[in-house]
This record gives sequence, C-alpha cells and structure tokens, in this order.
Amino acid sequence: MKKALLLLAATATAATATAQTSGHIQYEVTQKVDPNARRVIINGQEVKPGSPDFPADIPDTRSFAMTLTFAGPYAKEERQGNAMRMVMSNGPGTAPQVTNLGRPFEEAVYVNQAERAFSTVLTVKKDGATSTYQAAVPFAPAAGWQDTDQTKKIAGYTCRKATVPFKKETYTVWYTTELPFTYSPVKELLPAKGVVLALEGSGEQFRAGKVDAKPVKESEVRPAQSAQTVTADQLQDVRQKALADFRQKMLEGPEGGLR
Repeated sequence: MKKALLLLAATATAATATAQTSGHIQYEVTQKVDPNARRVIINGQEVKPGSPDFPADIPDTRSFAMTLTFAGPYAKEERQGNAMRMVMSNGPGTAPQVTNLGRPFEEAVYVNQAERAFSTVLTVKKDGATSTYQAAVPFAPAAGWQDTDQTKKIAGYTCRKATVPFKKETYTVWYTTELPFTYSPVKELLPAKGVVLALEGSGEQFRAGKVDAKPVKESEVRPAQSAQTVTADQLQDVRQKALADFRQKMLEGPEGGLR
C-alpha cells in the first residue's frame, strides 16, 4: 500500500509539472521614487526638492501589480497601476493631493526563450491616431551571480537564494527551476536557468504572490507583427516624447504638478 501511495504521489507531481507549461504569475512591486525626478507645480511655478514650498508629505514609494503570462517558449509582462501622478496643492502649508492620471501609452514586454531576447512594444495614441513600436534586446545578465545554499517556498515553489552586484549595490534574488522557462522581472538579474519569484534591492522589491497554471495560447504572448521595428534608443525617444506631451497637456489644465 505504501508503495502504491508513493507511486501515486510521484505521478501527481509529474502531471503538475507538465501542466505548468502555461499560466500567469502575479507580482507585487514596490519602488522608491527619485526625489530629483519629481516635478511639482504650485500656482503655475515649478517647485524643486529642497525648496521650502516643496510639499513634505508626498509618498516616496509607489506600488503596483505586474502580471507575467507564459506559454511554451514565450511570455508577456504587463504592469498595472504604474501610472503617472499629479500633485495638486493650493500653496504652502496645505496638504497635497496625489491623483493617478494613467499613462500616455500602453507598454508590454515579451520574452522569447528561443532567441533569448526581450521585446518591448509601445503603443502611443495621439490625436485619434495609434502608432505601435517594437524594440528587441538580447538577454544580458549582470555578472557576479553568486548562488547560496538557502532555500524557501515562494508562491508554492522552492526557490534558491542568490546575490548579484547591480546598480552599485548587492541585490538578493530568489529563483525556482520548477517552472519550464527563464525569466526575471528585472532583465539584468536573470539566472542561467529558472524564474525569479522575488528580488530585493534598496530601491525596489518584486515578489510573486501567486502562480496560476492554466491554458494560454502562444498567440497571446507573442508581439504583433504589425509593430514598427526600432532600436532601443529610438523607442526611448518615443517614450520620452509621449511623456513630455502628456505633461504639457496636464499643465495646461488645472493647476498642479506631475511626478
């Protein structure tokens, strides 16, 4: 009887591993906001950090959800709630109000395991017209990856701890090899094999709260062929231009500021 039970458990485990060739991973993300990158406008004038008029109680972090949808050798990363925000103030001594404004574009990152590349697709809507751009970059993991013997369960998967020097500090990374592909929510912190389910640096944290295995069509996680191919630098120019136009449009509306 014990042998039969062990055989049954082993068969169930194998079936679970086979079933998880597609599904979704839900991440919770927290990132610090660079004070010098904020733009706050009060009564039509820009107020910079360090000024006595700069609001003191603006949140210094932002949190949002991120979903990775995977199917076979492909995956698609989408971020929810990572919106631009407007800081509204009636002047010094009044509490600022922060309003989410959305973003002037839609952005998704696609992962191609066969070509070991990330493709970013940016869709910009302006004056009734829609333009879509795509830029691909190869996997380029940061050097100095150090595995440890520490393990723990995250979202039901056994993860191994590693440390990686990145952005002039050391990040802590937890990754599992129990999923059939390779991925990290921070592209440079990519293991040789495995999926990062948690990572932490001084300015950002990612943690998977749930892995949901379910059927997903590959067509849902591959970029559309209609997108215009550009370089990574050109895509950044398009993104910055869309953000600048969006800020200007908001500043022409109610008094306030963007960050």
